[in-house]
Amino acid sequence: MSKVSWIVFSAIIVAVLGGLIIYSRVSNPSANVSTVNANAAIPASEASGQIADQVYGKTDSQVVLVEYGDFQCPSCAGAHPQIKTIMEEYKDKVAFIYRNFPLTSIHPNAKIAAAAAEAAGLQGKYWDMHNLIYESQAEWKDLTGTERTNAFAAYAETIGLDKERFLSDIAGTAVNRKISFDQALGKKVGVNSTPSFYLNGEALPEAVSSAIVQGSTTELKDLFDQKLGN
Repeated sequence: MSKVSWIVFSAIIVAVLGGLIIYSRVSNPSANVSTVNANAAIPASEASGQIADQVYGKTDSQVVLVEYGDFQCPSCAGAHPQIKTIMEEYKDKVAFIYRNFPLTSIHPNAKIAAAAAEAAGLQGKYWDMHNLIYESQAEWKDLTGTERTNAFAAYAETIGLDKERFLSDIAGTAVNRKISFDQALGKKVGVNSTPSFYLNGEALPEAVSSAIVQGSTTELKDLFDQKLGN
């Protein structure tokens, strides 16, 4: 890409992400999730922007781990490698659902990161972007303005997204509704911090969640094995 083209491209991204912030502040009320089962994978609906839950692993499993996470949250980033490792081992047995719960009052880049992941999902590359954003958190968490937007644009390019579609989707109604829907589900089940994990509808014991964040996989594996009857 030429220097001139890159400048134009960056300017477009700034405008798009600026639109995302404005949209989220004035046009995205909480979704009504009173009748939604938060303990299972949720299909696409109007309330979620026609975007289904992001599920990794055995989609029809009776053992379902749900994480409510914030991409800018240090503890979420700390938990990410362990969740990724465990789910690679149990992907044929367990379903893992990730839902967005950006704590924007303390993590100003969290919602933009969530939008980038969901926009990538619309091109079939949700988990590619999910992993890249977490694994690159130190690079983008403190960025602002053009530097921040260029970082997310580069990630989109790295995983081979259609950039024009990505730019459109990242600030679109669908992605914003999905994030709002996830947040409403989190509030419904009592989430007040991230990461918050639920296994078959029950909050993980604090000791297990802390162990995951601190680098251990043993405790969660034991719970999986209990639920699976191993």
